[in-house]
Amino acid sequence: MLPPEIPLFPLPSVALFPAALLPLHIFEARYRAMVEDALDDERLIGMVMLRPGWEPHYERTPEVYPVGCAGFITHADRLPDGRYNIMLRGLEKFRIVGERGAREGMQLYRMAQIESIAEAPIERGSPALVDARRRLEQLIAKRLQRSADESIPKDIPDEDLIHVIAQHLEPLEKQALLECDGLLRRCQALIELLEMRMMETQSTGKVRLH
Repeated sequence: MLPPEIPLFPLPSVALFPAALLPLHIFEARYRAMVEDALDDERLIGMVMLRPGWEPHYERTPEVYPVGCAGFITHADRLPDGRYNIMLRGLEKFRIVGERGAREGMQLYRMAQIESIAEAPIERGSPALVDARRRLEQLIAKRLQRSADESIPKDIPDEDLIHVIAQHLEPLEKQALLECDGLLRRCQALIELLEMRMMETQSTGKVRLH
């Protein structure tokens, strides 16, 4: 269960998914402070994606999508100049229900009041998930013009495969996948997106990777 309030780390094109690993380089002063505080507390950071049009407001409080994913800092390296290299592991999705801005008091970064979002449980080995993975592997193999066995090692867990591919999509597509209810629905939505990309490629002759 997530705490009722967590720090927010908004980025324009990065999404964190439950159970996924995300490496980040932290260089802005406000987010270095956020990492330092998180390491002294519960090691939690709320990853959220910035809405389009964030650029003029980046130094203030640009709008973010209300659904994000909390990450646990599994590893942190503090560099001599104060920057950090950290690794986040996705825990739970959340919805922002309120926010305490960075300008209130001495807080350098944004804090959000949140409510956890439970996802549909992963039914490993279920016929639906097995079939969805097979379809996803076939699409990737077709895109790479290789066989499925050559393209994707069978020992890659379902969630790792889905989330690695998702990171190459457009920001709005990543957000849509994040908001899907559970791994099966996320995989099915990813398949639909990739099939649309292939149809675009066939009609235009141009390969669009992201």
